[in-house]
Amino acid sequence: MDIQTFDISGPVLLTPARYSDARGWFSEVWNQARFDDAVGASVRFVQDNQSYSAAAGTVRGLHYQSPPHAQGKLVRVLRGSVVDICVDARRGSPTYGRHVRVELSAENGRQFWVPAGFLHGFATQEPDTEVGYKVTDIYARDCEGGVAFDDLDLGLDWGVPSGGAVVSDKDRDAPRFADFDTPFGASL
Repeated sequence: MDIQTFDISGPVLLTPARYSDARGWFSEVWNQARFDDAVGASVRFVQDNQSYSAAAGTVRGLHYQSPPHAQGKLVRVLRGSVVDICVDARRGSPTYGRHVRVELSAENGRQFWVPAGFLHGFATQEPDTEVGYKVTDIYARDCEGGVAFDDLDLGLDWGVPSGGAVVSDKDRDAPRFADFDTPFGASL
């Protein structure tokens, strides 16, 4: 498994090995011990989620769940491709407000670990894209929140033409980062 870290502590890009032959390929996509070693912590997942987006240019995010149900996410693409972004929202972090951007696809098999304390979102780059992700806490409606995906202060490149994003009303109406009162401490 190839492991890539970033200048922002926490997020990790994992690329499991694929073994190919005339039939196709095989890959071990989940191994608890290898994952814990890669992220430097013992992580327990409690829920798996899957989303389907019909149109290319669909943006889902930037989302978070606040404590006591803050979620870490291990994200991978099952079909299609996405630009996946996380933004450091840990109060007092030296990289607060900075982001990591990666490209995930069914073809490249990459997985993106987004720890609790980060805003998270993705934009589909192809029609009929499916994303699966494991999370470390249950969904709790009273803990969910979001920040505007198109906030100019964050300077995020979703790989979607300006004005061409397909978004939910909730995501379109999310507050700006400057108005966001983070619920995350630096210790997450």
